[in-house]
Amino acid sequence: MCFSASASFIAGTSLCAVGVATLKTVEARAELPFAVIPLLFGIQQLIEGVLWLTFRHEAPLLKQTMTYLYSGFSHVLWPMYVPLAIGVLETVRWRKRSIFAFAAAGAAVGFYLLYFMVTRPMIAEIIGRHIVYVSPHFYLVPVMILYLAATCVSCFFSSHGFVRLFGVLALLSFAAAYLVHVMAAVSIWCFFAAILSLLIYVHLRFRQLGGFQRKVRFRRASAAVP
Repeated sequence: MCFSASASFIAGTSLCAVGVATLKTVEARAELPFAVIPLLFGIQQLIEGVLWLTFRHEAPLLKQTMTYLYSGFSHVLWPMYVPLAIGVLETVRWRKRSIFAFAAAGAAVGFYLLYFMVTRPMIAEIIGRHIVYVSPHFYLVPVMILYLAATCVSCFFSSHGFVRLFGVLALLSFAAAYLVHVMAAVSIWCFFAAILSLLIYVHLRFRQLGGFQRKVRFRRASAAVP
């Protein structure tokens, strides 16, 4: 969360709880990678909460560690993981192939950003009540386009309506984060995306309720047959 340590810890704790609840709704192995996304976002928000505390207390080693851990999520994990999780979930062949093509692009972006994380120092600082992660290579236009393609546009090729909705909202939230604060867009957008990950729990939860209701209707119909 880009406003305070307490906000990050509240968001992170809540998302972790929802993440565990989401995992309990999984019915098929293919759903597991996508279902774990809220929990991963929760861990990321907790990391940023710890990072906030390092600005109040002199802990340079912990600050640098949390900066790299958070950036590992935002810069490397998400462009690789999101299209992969969506692709595993997909059952339509041409859609799966298209999504995995985005996964390849996401892997390229992730490794590219990882290279700069390893070869150049990552710095986090507070500017205007936001944590800014100083990584100029992230804002190169081709990198941003491929990053958004992997994390957002890939969702448009899914046969699942809730996945497409997630992609649309994630893309809109990126635009909003960029307009609010260009330098802190990474932190702000990750918070927005974390909140959007709650859609995954809602979908899986209501899918189960829908299945239960169908079973009840089927049993009633069967009982009515003489």
